[in-house]
Amino acid sequence: MSWVVLALAILCEVGATLSLRMASTPYDGPDGPVEPSRRWYLGVVVGYAASFALFSLVLRMGIGLGISYGIWTAAGFALTAVAGRVFFKEAFTRVMVAGTVLIIVGVFLIELGQAAH
Repeated sequence: MSWVVLALAILCEVGATLSLRMASTPYDGPDGPVEPSRRWYLGVVVGYAASFALFSLVLRMGIGLGISYGIWTAAGFALTAVAGRVFFKEAFTRVMVAGTVLIIVGVFLIELGQAAH
């Protein structure tokens, strides 16, 4: 169950980050540039608050700080980078993909090291 809560924390953090992008970036409308709606900031606040609350619950459920934070940040980074590419047409080059894979491998190695201890 703690892994499900961690996954929810990650999804809330990614949602909050995407909301921040939406709240801060003007976009091209049919009649020219349009200022973003401030309503997106509600998603930022709610998403980050939920993410931190869920993450603290994960820690209370017994997943170690190092591994849970590593997974939270690595998965959040990877999902946000992919979402940035899909929704905002941001760059996600082969080198960036390789860097993302290295981050994920690094977190996996930390988990293996912790399990061997």
